Amino acid sequence: MSKTKYRLLLAAILTGTFLVPVNSTMITIGLTTIAQVFDHSLAEVSWIITIYLIVMAATQPVAGKLGDLFGYKRMFLLGLVLSFIGSIACAFAFNLWSMIVFRSFQALGGSLAVPNGTALLRHAVGREKLSRTFGLFGLLMGLGAAVGPLIGSALIGSWGWKSIFWVNIPFLILSFVIALFVLPNTERKRTPIDALGSLSLASSLSLIVLFITHPEWIRWWSVVLLAFSIVFFIVVELKLKNPLIEFSLFRKPSFRGANYAIFLSNSIMYGTILIIPILFEQTFLISIQRIGLFMFVFSLSMSLCSWLGGRLSTVISHQRLIGLAFLLQGISVSLFLILSAQTPLFLILLTLIIGGLGAGIGLPSMQTKNLESIVKEKSGVASGIYSTFRYMGSMLASALVSILFQSIQIFYIFIGLALLGWLVSFTIKETSSIDEQISA
Repeated sequence: MSKTKYRLLLAAILTGTFLVPVNSTMITIGLTTIAQVFDHSLAEVSWIITIYLIVMAATQPVAGKLGDLFGYKRMFLLGLVLSFIGSIACAFAFNLWSMIVFRSFQALGGSLAVPNGTALLRHAVGREKLSRTFGLFGLLMGLGAAVGPLIGSALIGSWGWKSIFWVNIPFLILSFVIALFVLPNTERKRTPIDALGSLSLASSLSLIVLFITHPEWIRWWSVVLLAFSIVFFIVVELKLKNPLIEFSLFRKPSFRGANYAIFLSNSIMYGTILIIPILFEQTFLISIQRIGLFMFVFSLSMSLCSWLGGRLSTVISHQRLIGLAFLLQGISVSLFLILSAQTPLFLILLTLIIGGLGAGIGLPSMQTKNLESIVKEKSGVASGIYSTFRYMGSMLASALVSILFQSIQIFYIFIGLALLGWLVSFTIKETSSIDEQISA
């Protein structure tokens, strides 16, 4: 592949996927304004965020499988189209409930774009460049989440709340045009869609997100429904010849380890992001403006170190980088135990920088080992599983923070998760996909 085509391919995929974290965080700045426009409470308007999380978490495994079946390029382009439609529709939303529906289209588009975009990278990029590419991917995804609120505040301040949806349009068009001509077509498998598995998994993940974001929905019947959905999903998947989630993939040590690692790493990272504002404002009495600066430092450190991790993977093994990432995360959350209102500013910043370093430096290796350990034809479902484990880590963090936000025990739990992640790193082997297939 020529350098020009490689750069165009990256531009197409990264431009489209970069918007997913931007749209996830940018909307938070506009909630108060949207609540006033539609005359609803902030709690009701928060469903705009909740529906985005539910759709993203519930549909990514299905989206990845659809890419395996119908082609990653086709599903990636479809994701861009749905994001385009959803963004325009949100700008023309006439009440809160129409906004929630249109927002789900936007999330569905992102859900299709991310796993199929990463699967395309697996197909088009050589093994020697894969980790570097995922390092750049992680850099932009992290930056997208970090700058989302900044972009949102600037847009709303200048052009009103609708501008946070209109801003997506030129980037989506650019990504679509480049992708249409540059992205490679991949082989499609003629196998039936696992409709029952897809519905039961989507139901299970949707209920989990709902319970975390809106605990008032936890009732005996909803808990029974969740348990039934999970059991039904497992039974269906074990019986089908072409299931949505191939449990046999977890027999491969590197695939299993990479997914467990992203689950644990994202739990610590997301938990840190959630607990920082609470800890700093209520305990350390730090101003909101300074907290925002701290959050940006953490996110920027994570993003830059994701890029660094991709570069370092050419001289340091994936297993060692992942192990180092968990050691650094463990050090960072341990330092939180000694912070106080009298702690010097530089020590607080150092703690956050170390946490960002740990959260970012191992991400390219985790994603690379997730994809390298399976055959290319299953890249879509592997990417979907990886994204689901990442979201499940965020869900665990949300649950822990909501229960233990006033207790120091949460940091001991994060230390335990970091130690567990360090142990998991030893299960990740430096072998090619062919070697693992033979060993499995």
